[in-house]
Amino acid sequence: MELMDAHCHLDDAQFDADRENVYARMLENGVVGGVDCGSDIESAQKAIWIAENYQGFYAAAGFHPHEAERMTADDLCTLKKLLAHPRVKALGEIGLDYYYDGDYKETQKRVLRDQLQLALEMDMPVVYHIRDAHGDMVEMLRAMPKRPGGVVHCFSGSAETALEYVRMGYYISFAGPLTFKKAPQLERACCAVPEDRLLVETDSPYMAPVPNRGKRNEPANVRYVLEKMAVLRGKTPEEMARITLSNTKRVYRL
Repeated sequence: MELMDAHCHLDDAQFDADRENVYARMLENGVVGGVDCGSDIESAQKAIWIAENYQGFYAAAGFHPHEAERMTADDLCTLKKLLAHPRVKALGEIGLDYYYDGDYKETQKRVLRDQLQLALEMDMPVVYHIRDAHGDMVEMLRAMPKRPGGVVHCFSGSAETALEYVRMGYYISFAGPLTFKKAPQLERACCAVPEDRLLVETDSPYMAPVPNRGKRNEPANVRYVLEKMAVLRGKTPEEMARITLSNTKRVYRL
C-alpha cells in the first residue's frame, strides 16, 4: 500500500533534530512522498530544500494568511521566481484565516487576490488554508471570472461547503481532525465528497491524528487519516490509498 502526504511541513524546526528518522518512519509506513508547503519566503525556500533532498517530496510556495501583513511587492516577485523551480508544484499555502484576529480581513483578501492572479499567470494549482472564513472564500472564488485549480487543505467545514468547493473544481484534503471522536461534521463531509476529489494529509507537525493526538505529528501518521476515511467510505485501506494517491498526483501534476 502506497500513500502520499498531500500537505506537510517537514521543513519545520521541530524536525531539525531527527528529520532523517522521521523520513525513514514515513517510508516504513508506506508513505512514498509528500508536498511540503511554505508559509512565507523563508519557509518556502526550506520546503524547496526538502524537495531537493528527500526523494518523493515536492514543494509549494506562498504566503499564509497569518503572514499577509508582511508580504511586499518584492516578496511577490521573489515568490514568482520560487514558483519556477522544477520541484515546486503549487502556490500555497494561501487563503483566509479569521480564527485569531479578524481585524486584518481586508489585508488577507488583498494578498490572497494578488497570489491567485500569480497562480493564474504561472498556471499552477493553489493550496488553500481556510479557517473560520469559508463564507468569504466562497464569495471571492465565485466572483472570479477565471480561477486556478487546487486543494482546500485540512478541510474544516460542512458537507455543503465541501461540495461547493468541488463544484468550483477543487479537491478536498482531510487531516488528523477526521479521526477525532467528536467530528461528525467532518465525517459527513468526507462521505459527501466525490471519490475523485479526496486527498489525505497530516499538516505535520500539527494536529496529529488518533492514536497520536497531542503528540508531534509526522508524515507516517497519514495512514491513520486514510484508515478512518476508508471506514467512512466503505473501502479497504488499499483501495482508499490507490484513490488518494492518484488524486494527489493529478492535482499536483506529478
